[in-house]
Amino acid sequence: MDIIDIEILEDGVISAKTDDISGTNHMSADELLNELEKCLGGKRETVHRDRPSQVVRQASHKHVKA
Repeated sequence: MDIIDIEILEDGVISAKTDDISGTNHMSADELLNELEKCLGGKRETVHRDRPSQVVRQASHKHVKA
């Protein structure tokens, strides 16, 4: 419970997978994902898995070489 697995995929998509998030931490988890989306840009997609409480959120962005 209360675990968010964040992974950067080969195509640059950032995947954040969660299972159960407690009521105490739910707002903080939403704020974290909102801040990631804001800072990284791109479009966020929410995918519901088998159980309604399980959600996958992804945001993608482009990497720019200097």
